[in-house]
Order: sequence, then structure tokens, then C-alpha cells
Amino acid sequence: MYANQDAAVAGLNALNAARTPPASETAAQAAAQQPAGNDELRKQFDKFVGGTFYRQMLSEMQKTVGKAAYFHGGQAEEMFRSELNSQLADQLAESTAEQFTGPLFELFNLQRQ
Repeated sequence: MYANQDAAVAGLNALNAARTPPASETAAQAAAQQPAGNDELRKQFDKFVGGTFYRQMLSEMQKTVGKAAYFHGGQAEEMFRSELNSQLADQLAESTAEQFTGPLFELFNLQRQ
């Protein structure tokens, strides 16, 4: 009985894999469907969505860590930390744009049409 179930599951997995195109093909198809003017929109979208997400994430993570009693840098450290968070968020958003904001941008484009 278990051998038949395993064979059925393997067959379904093979069918599903045959139906689902690889991620590189879907990305290529999406790029082919986008008009040429969407490049700048995509960059700004990635910068805004990714940057906003990562800035909030870094800010909330740092709120969980208390200030040191003797080694806290005061207002200068707060300003430096804010600028560091901004730079890190921009770099994270740029490096993960395809995986993170790709599906969001596709939905955004569908709403625009």
C-alpha cells in the first residue's frame, strides 16, 4: 500500500515540476512584458519598498537592545546609527530587489493597467 502512495506522490511531483517554469523563465517573461519606461519606475519602487521595509526592521531590532550605562555616545551615536541604518537599508534593498520586491512590483503593475 505504501509503495503505491509513494509512486503516486512521485508522479504528482514530476507533473507539477513539468508544469512550473523555472524562476529564470518567469523573470525573463516578466521583463519582456514590461515597457521600456518601467526601468526607472522599477528602480524607484525597489528603493522605496525595500528601503522602507529594511529601515523599519533595523530600527525595531535596535530598540530591543538597551543603551550601555557608561559607553553610550549620546546624541552623536543616535545620529550616526540613524544614518548607518539608512545606508544599510539602501544597500539591502538594492541587493535583494529581485527576490523581495519582484512579486510586489508585478502586482503593482497589474493594478496600474
